[in-house]
Amino acid sequence: MATAKEKKTPTATTKAPFSKNTYKFWFESMLLMRRFEEKSGQLYGQQKIKGFCHLYIGQEACVAGAISAAKLGDSYITAYRDHALPLALGSDPNTIMAELYGKETGISKGKGGSMHMFDKDRKFFGGHGIVGGQIPLGVGIAFAEKYNKTDKLCITFMGDGAVRQGAFHESLNLAMHYKIPVIFAIENNGYAMGTSVQRTSNVTNLANLADAYEMPSESVDAMKVEEVHSAVSKAAVRARKGDGPTLLEFRTYRYKGHSMSDPAKYRTKEEVETYKRRDPIEQVKLSMLKYKVGTEKYFQEIEAKVKEQVLNSVKFAEESKFPDPEEIYKDVYVQQDYPFIKV
Repeated sequence: MATAKEKKTPTATTKAPFSKNTYKFWFESMLLMRRFEEKSGQLYGQQKIKGFCHLYIGQEACVAGAISAAKLGDSYITAYRDHALPLALGSDPNTIMAELYGKETGISKGKGGSMHMFDKDRKFFGGHGIVGGQIPLGVGIAFAEKYNKTDKLCITFMGDGAVRQGAFHESLNLAMHYKIPVIFAIENNGYAMGTSVQRTSNVTNLANLADAYEMPSESVDAMKVEEVHSAVSKAAVRARKGDGPTLLEFRTYRYKGHSMSDPAKYRTKEEVETYKRRDPIEQVKLSMLKYKVGTEKYFQEIEAKVKEQVLNSVKFAEESKFPDPEEIYKDVYVQQDYPFIKV
């Protein structure tokens, strides 16, 4: 046994596994998601935001880690818990908040609300209210990249409830058969609305659902953004090589109810607190301190910056106008001319 004198003093740090810029992106984007959603919840309680509203609080690492592992030009599609994804992709928070308010300056011109946000410039294809409806769309988007012989892919997000839909299985079958460059990302927060995963199927390890299609899959601790990034990076390499899709089960947790109308009485306070002790933002903050890529002063500065962004987005939404009633007739149909069809 080594004596106290012989024991080596541990080094102050070890080399960070990711770049400083990557850690900064994770912290800043996740903090913006968190504070934006917290403010959205407050505004909903004040009846400033109406209709459906599903908050992303607790799940931030899923989006942040996926985006940092992807490349510019890759596509994204998700379900109705969709405020966080465009925020992390760089969409203007003002337009996201204005959309929640139903204002004409919103990212979907005030017509989509909480569940139907799109940003064509950032290849964010929604925001879809039908459970599982976005899954085959994601496969189609990825198929277009394959057809056009690009090296781009589509990350298709869904909840754990959506995997019980037939469209999910049809999509996996087609994607694997045609080697389509799509990454299926199941955000398994444990509950499909108020029903736990254990009560919906004999298969509770959702990564196993890929086995029927001989598709590679992995269960990922999605409370750790580093784990998400690494898993998506590996899946992206496979997709870009032309080897086809991967199914990733992001094991995450939402701190709030399914939607703003859900009191979440099906969970115990102890369960929620257990997950909060593994908060993804706090974990990446600890990593940054450990590897000396972030300081308390930096964290305070970003907190102030994000607070200002969120407050500005509220001011922008409050001051924006509601759409003109005539707007209801616009964007319903698209005029498309086909030279080989005579009308």
